[in-house]
Amino acid sequence: MIKADLHIHTCYSIDCLSTLEQIVKRCLELGINCIAVADHNTIAGALKLREIAPFKVIIAEEILTPVGEIMGLFLNEQIPRGLSPQETISRIRSQGGLVAIPHPFGRSLSWKSNPLTSAEILSKVDIIETFNSRTPFSSDIARARKLAKEQRKAASAGSDAHTLGEIGRAYVEMPEFTGPDDFLNSLAQGKIFGQQSSYLAHFSSTWARIRKHVLGDSSQSLPRAPGDCFANDKKTKGSK
Repeated sequence: MIKADLHIHTCYSIDCLSTLEQIVKRCLELGINCIAVADHNTIAGALKLREIAPFKVIIAEEILTPVGEIMGLFLNEQIPRGLSPQETISRIRSQGGLVAIPHPFGRSLSWKSNPLTSAEILSKVDIIETFNSRTPFSSDIARARKLAKEQRKAASAGSDAHTLGEIGRAYVEMPEFTGPDDFLNSLAQGKIFGQQSSYLAHFSSTWARIRKHVLGDSSQSLPRAPGDCFANDKKTKGSK
């Protein structure tokens, strides 16, 4: 059995400062031996982390659509933000990837239903993230679990870690797998463990955005070291 945190961010996300080497070290400390790296609108960090991690890394991406975020797993190519949900799903499928709806409830103050939980979209979805540690209300976690059961979708869990301290706060204990189809079979046999993170964790994301705005977003450039997204900050700003 493996312990899989199926939603982690790296410093390649605009709102995260965790370097790749720090993430590997933290996972090893916790016994997390499988992660899905789902940075916002990029797979660059996931690809680089896979090169240095001594455990399984799923190449994923949390892709912003006009009506919310869709996660693609087992990707080979980056999918641009801003496409319709239907086109985003089509591009995930064209790579042989799996389609997931992360944190379907509890991320908006609006009382309107999430468009990504409509019957049309869910008919094209493989996975619903039923436990996300950054979802603030237990009632929304319960709603996500109920939705996955009613729609007969695989249920996943992830910490949605944007800081090192959040890694492993939610994970799935599941059998080993070799690819997307095998992953779904293993996920169906898995057991979810999770703790909710403090809402204060979201302030770390705000701070990351501020820092990157002030110093320049070096996550889009190639770091000098495999896990260091910020090694070129000083050099980059001085050369402008």
